[in-house]
Amino acid sequence: MTRASTRTAPLAALVGAGTEIPLVTGGTVAYANLDLAASAPALQAVADRVAELLPLYSSVHRGAGYASAVCTAAYEAARLEIAAFVGARGDDVVQVVRNTTDALNLLATAVPGPVVHLDIEHHANLLPWQRIGGRVVSARATLAETVSAVAAELSHSPAALLAITGASNVTGEVLPLRELADLAHAHGARIVVDGAQLVPHRRIDIADLGVDYLAFSGHKLYAPFGAGVLIGPRDWLDAAPAYLAGGGAVREVGLDRTAWAPVPARHEAGTPNVIGAVALAAACQALAALPQGALAAHEAELLQQLSDGLDAVPGVTTLALWPGEVERIGVVTFVVDGHPAELVAQYLSAEHGIGVRDGRFCAHPLLGRLTAGASAVRASLGVGSSTGDVERLVSALATLVADGPGWRYADASGDHLPLEDPRTLPGWITAAVVPASPCTT
Repeated sequence: MTRASTRTAPLAALVGAGTEIPLVTGGTVAYANLDLAASAPALQAVADRVAELLPLYSSVHRGAGYASAVCTAAYEAARLEIAAFVGARGDDVVQVVRNTTDALNLLATAVPGPVVHLDIEHHANLLPWQRIGGRVVSARATLAETVSAVAAELSHSPAALLAITGASNVTGEVLPLRELADLAHAHGARIVVDGAQLVPHRRIDIADLGVDYLAFSGHKLYAPFGAGVLIGPRDWLDAAPAYLAGGGAVREVGLDRTAWAPVPARHEAGTPNVIGAVALAAACQALAALPQGALAAHEAELLQQLSDGLDAVPGVTTLALWPGEVERIGVVTFVVDGHPAELVAQYLSAEHGIGVRDGRFCAHPLLGRLTAGASAVRASLGVGSSTGDVERLVSALATLVADGPGWRYADASGDHLPLEDPRTLPGWITAAVVPASPCTT
């Protein structure tokens, strides 16, 4: 079902690669993680860097001890490494935050005027602007018409900011950032790019693209230690109220007034996530060290194999906004006729050891356009993916379509969990918990 001419191996080593997981039918199988668009496991190089730092973990910025000096240096050096990875300008600030959502919420407190955004955005790049009255542009039938609609909205009424995804977390389609940046600037606006999906898949240079602000998360960039960044000009951020009120964000505190520090300290109150920042920087280093073009070529081969394979399975439909018009990253969302998305995902996991995502992917308006609001299944590729992973997914779907699931699944509640599931959680999880129902967001 997939092309057999090329066998694509993992491009980089990930922690947990080859881990055996249980199946409901008995025995174990190596886990095929095709849910990287949600969260990616750590690169081995990232885990190694964290292991180096942990023995010296200490306070940041305010400690006099040697370990504190090491952590402070590592934290500040991480900003430089992350900035270099995305081609930031010399005067851009790197704000360390929790994730992309946090970054865009921070920027929403700082933008000094109206915001324009598309209706296809992830909730992280929709809800912060909705909260402050952002103006929505509906995506059109073609990309060219969509760009024209954005231009018309910016021409109709001034805006301070255009907020755009770099690549859709549902369809994997990549937007023309250079064109949109030029468009925003021509109308006196800045542009922010939600890079949560794009940055793990493509090397980008924000200075070259003309992008003002970029937000992305470590947990999607093979650094799952709870850090993300907002990168861009400091003037709006310096003029904004402190994102959190607390220690580290101040110059001087009195009982009736406070003098706030400039950025980046202004928006990083409390003890910072030094492990997360160092892990994110290590991921940037590791990906930057790959041969030029290797990441895109690796993904393109696997994406073609996956697309060909899905096309060959009867009843499988792949979702897209502008089929064939734009480049795609390795994110493919699909529906299977006659089989609820929740069942498909549970079946793939329980009977084949394949991890995918089902639901509406925190992009409800977009799924409303593509599936009338119904859930779908998403498979996502990355540096640790291989031809074998793709073949296993396609073969499992073909079996499902031809024969149905081999196990019984609950359907009354809509979660389709396996009935009488013999799988157990790892022994080190001591709490009395059961696997959560699939997230529909």
